[in-house]
Amino acid sequence: QVQLVESGGGLVQAGGSLRLSCAASGRTFSTDTMGWFRQAPGKEREFVAAINWSSGRTYYADSLKGRFTISRGSTRNTVYLQMNSLQPEDTAVYHCAADPEYTGPRALYQYWGQGTQVTVSS
Repeated sequence: QVQLVESGGGLVQAGGSLRLSCAASGRTFSTDTMGWFRQAPGKEREFVAAINWSSGRTYYADSLKGRFTISRGSTRNTVYLQMNSLQPEDTAVYHCAADPEYTGPRALYQYWGQGTQVTVSS
């Protein structure tokens, strides 16, 4: 099992920035991809970004490229999401996800965190 805990969410004004962190524990050696999804009230869960540990390759939702950056820590247990130029439509619960094999925009990841709330005021 892998446990994921997100942190770094909060309230920010439009145009501001936040950096989310996801700390993994447990059988982290079994995960090769970590990613971020978000879910706004009344909407479906949406892919944000993902990173593959083996290749270092990153993936982004087209609509978020240039504003959001995913990166990994020095060990296979931390991933970050730097969010810049935040807008009210970015308001959502942001979830960290991990999987042994799958890397992509679909919510097929095996492990999920509880999420951290990001609220952007206008």
